[in-house]
Amino acid sequence: MMTLFFAALSGLALSIILERMMRPRPRFLRPLASWSLHIGIWLLVYGLLALVLGRPWFSMTVTTVLFLILVQVNNAKMHSLREPFVYQDYEYFTDAIRHPRLYIPFFGWGKFFIAVAGGAIAIGIGLWGEPLPPDRWSLNGYLGTVLILTSLALVLVAGGHYSMRHLSIDPVNDLIRLGFVASLWAYSMASRQKPDSSLGPFNAMPSVVAATSLPHMLVVQSESFFDPRPLFDGIRKDILASFDSVKKSSLLHGKLNVPAWGANTVRSEFSFLTGIDEKSLGVHRFNPYRAISAGWHVSSIASYLKQLGYRTICIHPYPGSFYSRDIVYPLLGFDEFLDISVFDGVALTGPYIGDIDVATKISELLSVSTQPIFIYAITMENHGPLHLEDASEVDTSTIYDILPPEGTDDLTVYLRHLRNADRMISQLTNELKELSRPSGLCWFGDHVPIMPEVYEIMGFPSGEVDYLVWYSEEHGTSTERSFKANQLATEFLKVMRLMT
Repeated sequence: MMTLFFAALSGLALSIILERMMRPRPRFLRPLASWSLHIGIWLLVYGLLALVLGRPWFSMTVTTVLFLILVQVNNAKMHSLREPFVYQDYEYFTDAIRHPRLYIPFFGWGKFFIAVAGGAIAIGIGLWGEPLPPDRWSLNGYLGTVLILTSLALVLVAGGHYSMRHLSIDPVNDLIRLGFVASLWAYSMASRQKPDSSLGPFNAMPSVVAATSLPHMLVVQSESFFDPRPLFDGIRKDILASFDSVKKSSLLHGKLNVPAWGANTVRSEFSFLTGIDEKSLGVHRFNPYRAISAGWHVSSIASYLKQLGYRTICIHPYPGSFYSRDIVYPLLGFDEFLDISVFDGVALTGPYIGDIDVATKISELLSVSTQPIFIYAITMENHGPLHLEDASEVDTSTIYDILPPEGTDDLTVYLRHLRNADRMISQLTNELKELSRPSGLCWFGDHVPIMPEVYEIMGFPSGEVDYLVWYSEEHGTSTERSFKANQLATEFLKVMRLMT
């Protein structure tokens, strides 16, 4: 009994010490409900492990290691994405197994292998170095003490849950104010309530438009696309020559405020497609696709255009199961979802399918379509981790007029791929001009790239990205306006005269 209690108290003390390592650091002085949840949840995990494993110190070690991993993942996310770990990020762990290149490099391969080795050593020591208690299944001994601890844990969790105050849904603020464990619990409970299905501008039936007047509608969500030239004067101005040229002949262009920094592409995706502002989603803003997979019905620009007679297609050159897009996109009104499987045999550009190959696939679909078509393309070429790719001297000589500072190779790699995004714009607009049916193009970035070391040297961008709306049949003075991501789809429809 004393061993169980002493191991539990030691583990709780360690959890408080480890929490002080977090960025941002939670306040020690916090609501009593928050401490009740912290202690209760830690004891509950410890008690369940102690029941299964039968070894108090080993159970404490495993619980502490799990907590340490969460702390380190939080700090890695904060460093790269400027946002703490939230409950809705739990899929990071399964996704890191299925797509290790996208996740583990940001945590650090060294830390990852140390964690694996440390876990293996701890398991070995715990299973063979700590004997099982002789009264393991006795209500008057080990089992009874474990039941007392878990009962106490349940009381503390229940008390903390019912005393929890209103969440701000600002991850930094909630982490500092409530602490790590309590904020995770609160976000998990809040996610159980589905968002309002009446949200968004696409619920109403569209006006009837003659089929012959419907233009092709193309949207390109370009991975990590923004104009980086203000970061460093030495970047060659022609790095976005095609984008600059198309922008001059566009109907609209400007800056786009997106709900993501560095990653979490689905937030910008969802915002554009549905026209729903992130603030109205509560905790579902962190991964709205999970709510859709769970049965939340929401209309989108795809379902809107489908009612007008469009064939609706999404292209994403990555496995369709990532973020459950293969499930979500049909629910959003897409007739087809084309993932990486349609690019079999295509050579990679860097680690991913290149932008030019995506443009070629788009052109193929447009050229054979006998009806108006809406294509939503989500590119992958410029997806990080950028630091896993090498910057060559050839890149440096063709990308810069002035050599960049040391420690900015990520920027060089980024610009190398950005040049291909610029070529994609040129290829698409030239081919859209040749089609018999008029065509509209909306181009925007999903977020700025992950380059924390570059930003430390050159300064942090605002987080806004660039967009343009172009039409093959109309050219004139382009209007410069700034929008939030959830406003762009309706503005695109309005200038294309498909929404009033």
